[in-house]
Amino acid sequence: MAKLTLNVDPAVVARAKRLAASRGTSVSKMVETLLHLAVNPREASRGTPPVLAKLRGSLKGLSAADYRDHLEAKHR
Repeated sequence: MAKLTLNVDPAVVARAKRLAASRGTSVSKMVETLLHLAVNPREASRGTPPVLAKLRGSLKGLSAADYRDHLEAKHR
């Protein structure tokens, strides 16, 4: 496994860590998955990335405003 250093806004890192923890994964694994799909676009078109598959249906019946309100309450 190679090590990669990235410069990312601290607020984004904090949110990514919370998201990863809530999904039972790591930020490294999420980034690895996204990079894998970026360099293998044919695989990306074959199916839904695991990160997105976990989100499928989570907003069913909600408006964008409802989701925005949820995020604001969650990150207070």
